[in-house]
Amino acid sequence: MSRLFIIAAPSGGGKTSLTRALVENMDNLLISVSHTTRAMRPGEKDGVNYHFISDEKFQALVKQNIFLEHAHVFGSWYGTSRDWVLSQLQHNKDVILEIDWQGAKQIRELFKEAISIFILPPSMEVLHKRLELRGQDSPSIIEKRMQAAKEECSHAPEFDYVITNDDFDTAVNDLKNIILKYR
Repeated sequence: MSRLFIIAAPSGGGKTSLTRALVENMDNLLISVSHTTRAMRPGEKDGVNYHFISDEKFQALVKQNIFLEHAHVFGSWYGTSRDWVLSQLQHNKDVILEIDWQGAKQIRELFKEAISIFILPPSMEVLHKRLELRGQDSPSIIEKRMQAAKEECSHAPEFDYVITNDDFDTAVNDLKNIILKYR
């Protein structure tokens, strides 16, 4: 039986790095590629990291009920393709949704059996340093992300599991153990 896993974290929490490392070591586990209206960052590829689309196209897809969930985060829209996720689940693939707490709430309402995992940073100071070292955002954007992180982290108790990403290898192993528990 295939499973749907939700992984959420504040920006810089490590969810993308952790899930990439996880799927490299596990069979039949896929990461859903979300649609977004945000600009592509250096090194990203359309269709690999995200499906980059215009605001107009995104809103048209919302009206067509294409998304399982969608949310407005940091001035951009993000959404998960309903058809792709359902197709993978029907083909006995486990699917990871890398989404924010708002999307996680929507998914948990649709898929009661979904397993939700929240990734916490070891501290707000470490999170701030990670965002700076990432080199993707201006200091003012980093401050906005830090303010949002406090709100996002307050939703961690709503998730089935909470992992603190203090040591990367330990966090990947914790994620792997959760997935293996449900297989």
